[in-house]
Amino acid sequence: MDNTAYKIADAARMAGVSASTLRLWEAQGLIDPVRTPSGQRLYDHHLVARLQKIVWLRSERGLNPAAIRAALSGEGETVSPSTMDHSAEVPIGQKIRRLRLELRQTLAAVGHATGLPVSILSTFERTSTGLSFTALHALAAHLGTTVAALSEQRIDGKESLIRAGDWKSLPRTSSGVSVQVLASGDLQMECHRFQLAAGASSEGAYQHVGEEFIHVLSGSLEIVLDGERFFELHPGDSFYFESNRPHSWRNTADGETLLLWINTPPTF
Repeated sequence: MDNTAYKIADAARMAGVSASTLRLWEAQGLIDPVRTPSGQRLYDHHLVARLQKIVWLRSERGLNPAAIRAALSGEGETVSPSTMDHSAEVPIGQKIRRLRLELRQTLAAVGHATGLPVSILSTFERTSTGLSFTALHALAAHLGTTVAALSEQRIDGKESLIRAGDWKSLPRTSSGVSVQVLASGDLQMECHRFQLAAGASSEGAYQHVGEEFIHVLSGSLEIVLDGERFFELHPGDSFYFESNRPHSWRNTADGETLLLWINTPPTF
C-alpha cells in the first residue's frame, strides 16, 4: 500500500493547479488534507486522486463547488463538516473574488477583458452591488461560470419540484430586477421567473451561446435584437430567439412586468 505523503506544492503540481487553488478547495469543503503538528498540509495518493477528479469535474463538466461536493459524495466520498463552505450564505461579490483569485487574475486583467472599471469591480467584490445585469453576466462568462451557478442553483439531479411561492432568488444586483429559480438541478434548461419593476432593464446588450424563450405573464417588455430589431411583448405573448444575437430588454409597462424566461443550455 502506498503511504507516500505529498506536500502542498507537490500535490498541486500533480493535479495541475496552484497551491492557492488547493487552499481554496479546502475552504470550500472539497478536500480535507492531514495536518502535521506544525500545521503543514499533507496529501496521500487517495487525496491526490480526488484532486484530479475535482479538476475534471470543473473543466469537463463545468460544475461549481456545490455540484462537485454532491458528485463526490455520490461516489461514497465524504467531506469534513468542519471545513464545509456554506456557499449559499456567501455574497456573490465574495464568490466572484474567490473565483478570480483561483484563476490568478488581477482586477486590472478582468477589467481589461470585460471593459469594466477596476473601481466598479472592486466595489462589487466587497459589497455585491454596483453592476448592471449585463455587466454581471459578462463578468460571470469571463470567469467561466454563470449567474445561476454563482447562486448555487445548479446541483446534481434530474427532477425538480418547486411549489408556488417557494422560489429561490438569484443574487440581486441590478435595480428593479428580481429573478426566481423555477427548476433547480444539473439540467439542460434554466427556468426563471423575472420580476421587473417599472423602468427596469438589462442596461445594455449582451450575448452568449444557446437559445431563449420568453413568455409574458403580465405587464409589457421590449426586446431589441442585433441593435435594430424591436419587439414589444404583452401578456400572453411568447418569443424565441438565439442567444448569440446581441439582445437587450426593458420593462415598458407603467408598473411591474412578470416573465417566464427559459435558457438552454445553462448559460444564464
